[in-house]
Parts: sequence; structure tokens; C-alpha cells
Amino acid sequence: MSYSIGVDIGGTKIAAVILDERGAIVHRSKVNSITNDKEVMFQQVVTCIHGMIEEAEIPLYKVGGMGVGVPGKVDREEGLAVYQNNLPWDNFPIVARLQEMFPISKISIENDVYMAAYAEWEQAMLQKESTFVYITISTGIACSIIHNGIFLRGKGFAGEMGMYPIRNIFGDDSSLEQVASGPAIERIARQMLGKQIQSTHDFFQVYQKGDLNAKRIMISIVDAIAQGMYIVISLLDPHLIVLGGGVINHNPILLDLVKSELRKRLIPEQEGAEERIQLSQLKDDSGVIGAGLIGSC
Repeated sequence: MSYSIGVDIGGTKIAAVILDERGAIVHRSKVNSITNDKEVMFQQVVTCIHGMIEEAEIPLYKVGGMGVGVPGKVDREEGLAVYQNNLPWDNFPIVARLQEMFPISKISIENDVYMAAYAEWEQAMLQKESTFVYITISTGIACSIIHNGIFLRGKGFAGEMGMYPIRNIFGDDSSLEQVASGPAIERIARQMLGKQIQSTHDFFQVYQKGDLNAKRIMISIVDAIAQGMYIVISLLDPHLIVLGGGVINHNPILLDLVKSELRKRLIPEQEGAEERIQLSQLKDDSGVIGAGLIGSC
């Protein structure tokens, strides 16, 4: 049996998995990111992968490939982590460096949202002639588009829907990411609800208790996400939209709220588009599974 390795590198943690030939996880590992130095951060990636391989007791000659998901802009041809706003890398040659540490014939790099999108697209088993959109709502907000089985990349920075400008209900000009990402929710909720808010989890708990200010914040979040999704629907009219990322994976009540708000915006020709939106099936594993699948291609 041959295996593949998937690695998902983020500003908070590094996760890695070993997949078997069926794409099932047979072993996993996770370590904290250390983002104050590029070499220390790289060593954390090595530690995560090396420790997992040792624990799994799988010889490297049985590993056919490795996929590495990195946030921000990457250069797939040169194997570079070009720019990440939450990592200390600038044109960092991560593929070449990993090949020095792990004698694996093929190591691929890809944007982390694209990795997650690929896994969810495979899971959905759509007809090849279809348009699929994966949207992550997490530390940041971004999307990835797979059309007729191929990623739509533009010139290399496509999918940054978190930058989309909106006017939120408080009358401020903001970007989608500044209103509805995890850090934005925490910041706004702390301003309006006080020190009791230490995380998005705290905010959703206060909201579910019926706090009026929490309800106002939720209206702003839902309105912002609906604005962004309406742009996606109007431009692409996709066959399926999958929502993932930590904010919505851990707070699935957002789905029905967003669908309800979105329904108000749809014209008759778009009727029913909201029913083509669903939650991630792979949840927090979508990034590492996608990385492993792409690594095995």
C-alpha cells in the first residue's frame, strides 16, 4: 500500500495527516505555530511531519507524495511561500527545504483554501461539467472556485473575497473580513459586550442567550456574509457552494441565518440559489485531506 502526506500550515497551528490509497486518514499530528522567526517556524513544520511519520512507523519509500497548504500567495511552480500576513515567510523556498529533510519524490505547494476546496469538491462528487465554490470563514475569509474540474486562479490572487468592501449596519465602510472573520467578531463583540468576550465561542454563547447587543452584532455578521455570497451567486451561479472554516464549522447556526438573509436579495431568476449552499462535510480536516489528495496526484 502507498500513502500520501497532507500538511496544513497556519498562523496558529500546523496539522499533518497520512492518507491511505482510499484517501482515509490513518495517522495525524498537530503542533503550535511559532511565527516570530522564519527558521523556527520551518522547524515546527519539520517537527510535525517527522513526529507523525515516526509514530505511524511508515517507511518513507511507501509515501508517494506530499501536499503542503499555506495561506496567502504561493508560487506553485517554484515551490515558494510568497506572501502570508500571519507567517514570517517572504518568498520562502518551502518545497526545496522540505525535500532536503524528506526524500519524497513529489512535494506540492498550494494555497490552503484551494487545498480545502479540492477535498470538499472530491467529497461532493459533482458532475465534471459544474461550477463549485468553497468559502472559508475563519481567521480570514476567502473562496476557491473549481470550474469543470479545474481551479480558476486568475493571475494568482483570485478568491480573496474577504477584501470585498461592504457597508455594515453600523454605518461604517469595511471589508467583509473586517466584519465577519473570527478576529473581527471577537474585536467587535469585545467592544460592545465587554471583557466577557474572549473568543468567538463566547460571542455565540451570549447571542444564544438573547442578548440584544449580541443580536445587533449577529445581524451585521450575517448581512456582510450574505452580501459577499450574493456577489458570488450573481457572478458565477454555482451548482454548489460549501461553507467551511472555524467560524462556521463550530457555529453552524450561521447557515440558516445567512440563507434567510440571502433569500431577501435574490431576484426571481435566482430563486432557490440559497438551497445550493451547504456546510463543509470534512470540517477542520478539509485542508489536510485536500493537501494529501493533491500530494498524491
